[in-house]
Amino acid sequence: MNKKILVIDDEPSIVTLLKYNLEQAGYRVFSAEDGQSGLEMVSRLQPDCIILDIMLPIIDGIEICKRLRRDSIYIPIMMLTARNEEFDKIIGLELGADDYMTKPFSPREVVARVKALLRRVKFLQQEKINQEESSIVIADLSIEPNAYLAYYKDEALDLTRKEFELLQYLVTHRNRVITRETLLKEVWQYDFSGDSRIVDVHISNLRDKIEIDSKNPQYIKTIRGIGYKMEASINEKIPN
Repeated sequence: MNKKILVIDDEPSIVTLLKYNLEQAGYRVFSAEDGQSGLEMVSRLQPDCIILDIMLPIIDGIEICKRLRRDSIYIPIMMLTARNEEFDKIIGLELGADDYMTKPFSPREVVARVKALLRRVKFLQQEKINQEESSIVIADLSIEPNAYLAYYKDEALDLTRKEFELLQYLVTHRNRVITRETLLKEVWQYDFSGDSRIVDVHISNLRDKIEIDSKNPQYIKTIRGIGYKMEASINEKIPN
């Protein structure tokens, strides 16, 4: 059965453009013109991906994203923003949005990014089935990949899905310098040059949650001009 995409946007021209291009790519597309209707459709349709405008009547996109993640609904969310909505864009990522596009956008790029988000979900589902339960411990930080759980000093971390995936990738490739482009490709499944600010925002969020002093990080090191590196401790436990 074709994947279901829910577009929540109050601009008919945007909805028509997205609907046409996504349907041409083989998706079933549904739409809602305000936040309240959008939330109701999420519950009723259980879409595979949501394209969510920030500026919406009744309930805005930021609040929708917040409510879905609060209720542990981890459907991939791509947010649509205007050029002057940098602050809202960052808030959306912090609340658990997986990606964003700035208006005006290329319909082909939207389709490519939706495909990337859905591939990532499929990959993670298959990985969860195939892998044996294991844990990775680095000093006071521990991760249970299949359970999607992470702990700092035995306290459960409140991570978004994308923050967890990023942390897991860094831990799995500890002591290696990872470029922003590699993280975009491996964590976000982008097959093209994406906006590396997505990586930087998520790294900043992770540091706030796992570092004693996020301005002087001990785990996630910045390698100037290149990317990031997860520093491993001699106390780490590596699974077989």
